[in-house]
Amino acid sequence: MPNKYIIPDGIATIEIIIRRSRFISNAGYTSTIENAKAFIADAKTEHPTASHYVYAFAIGHGSSVTHGMSDAGEPSNTAGKPTLAVVKGSGLADITVVTTRYFGGTKLGKGGLIKAYTESAQIVLAELPRIEKIEKVTVKINVPYNLYERVKLAINHHGGKITVEDFGVSIMMIIDLPKSSLLLFEESISEMSSGRLHVYKIQ
Repeated sequence: MPNKYIIPDGIATIEIIIRRSRFISNAGYTSTIENAKAFIADAKTEHPTASHYVYAFAIGHGSSVTHGMSDAGEPSNTAGKPTLAVVKGSGLADITVVTTRYFGGTKLGKGGLIKAYTESAQIVLAELPRIEKIEKVTVKINVPYNLYERVKLAINHHGGKITVEDFGVSIMMIIDLPKSSLLLFEESISEMSSGRLHVYKIQ
């Protein structure tokens, strides 16, 4: 599983009109299936009189992704499937796209629907801001006072962030680290303590 991946950094909304039918696409960051369902529900609330609420989502990244889609009453495989194909092709993680359609009175046919939903999803994803996310791991270490400053330097060197410090007989530290830095961090801690200190993975 990669240590870096791309996620949405906000929400994008676009609208296209094809033969008097309005296609309004929203795309945004959804880190869980529950978030995706809420994002879809928001579109329904915003457009209560629309004809269809087609969606597709990809939750997770790398080899651990959950996909979902719905044709929302459109003919089978003419709406959700092409939208999901665009989502998959974007390379984005934790993403939901909802396309709301107001029927304009003219049937588009299966080919026309596939083209319309594909185009709407492509346009909204082109407008969507993106950000790189680094996969993190949380670790715990008990540090003697004489090594405290050296451990802090090692944490900074490996891109980590101290989230908890508890000063007692020793210093209990909880640290967020880039997953890709964990092994090198463990090696540096072992080296500076002659193998006496151990890094414990919390999550």
